[in-house]
Amino acid sequence: MKNKLTQKEPFLVALQNRILLFDGAMGTEIQKYDPKPEDFPNNQDGFNDGLVLTHPEWIKQIHRNYLDAGSDCIETNSFGSNKIKLDEYGFGDQTIEFNKKIASLAVEVCSEYNDKPRYVIGSMGPSGYLPSSNDPDLGQKPLDEIRDAFELQAEGLILGGVDALLIETSQDILEVKLVIEACHKAMKKTGKKIPIIANTTLDQYGKMLLGTNIQAAYTTVSDMGIDVFGLNCSTGPVEMTPSVRWLDEQNEHNILVVPNAGMPENQGGRAVYKMTPEKMGEVLGDFLKQYKKVRIIGGCCGTNPQHIAALRKVIDEKDYSIKS
Repeated sequence: MKNKLTQKEPFLVALQNRILLFDGAMGTEIQKYDPKPEDFPNNQDGFNDGLVLTHPEWIKQIHRNYLDAGSDCIETNSFGSNKIKLDEYGFGDQTIEFNKKIASLAVEVCSEYNDKPRYVIGSMGPSGYLPSSNDPDLGQKPLDEIRDAFELQAEGLILGGVDALLIETSQDILEVKLVIEACHKAMKKTGKKIPIIANTTLDQYGKMLLGTNIQAAYTTVSDMGIDVFGLNCSTGPVEMTPSVRWLDEQNEHNILVVPNAGMPENQGGRAVYKMTPEKMGEVLGDFLKQYKKVRIIGGCCGTNPQHIAALRKVIDEKDYSIKS
């Protein structure tokens, strides 16, 4: 039997002491199992979060692959598990228990490792609506309904034992605000306070989908009790450089940078990401050298355990801990 770590320092303490490495993409790793409709709950092809019910061994192995590659943190397979999204698959009334199960599975996998502290990050992707928009479909969802959908998700993730909540791949800054509010409400309800990481997703021109730039996005949420602010998805690391530079100079929070493996290229109707693990490690390594507030790195679309192993090597080649 493996010995358990006698004590795991809190996530924010670890963040101050060293660079933390997140994992890589989940969806593309799931596709490697070549899932068929019958592999998903109720034959609902593409319901990746639902695999926690039908193929938990797949999700566990993906988590292990990233931990073996050197990740300090793994994200729960709950990107689309807010109540609005789960309603589409008939699981909306089980949102709390569903997210609790997903989080518990990741916690179970992390408990298998005793070489160093490992952290479980509760992934909270977008609702699919744009509350800031006047779109007749995407802009009409009541704000309270969006907030409540994420509160239930956050509650389940907290009860499942996550070490932090991650708001990711956010296209609308108003929705980011709603999710932050939801996280605080869930923490109050559960009586457990954990860190909140708020991300925005910017295009190659540094704008969110509805035109919000990094300055406006950060200013909007910076005083809402978040602990980390960052960027994920949409582009590769190179395109993120101006926004990361601004955040390093102007913001007061630690920064997360989790890019795709380069800009997506359309090949036969599907997105292909061509940035190699070595190149991604080189660019993010430069970020760590130049921007001292960057304390979390990892990979989004197109990344795999090889990319994470390359980032692990970059981190380990230099001591990035903060000296007093």
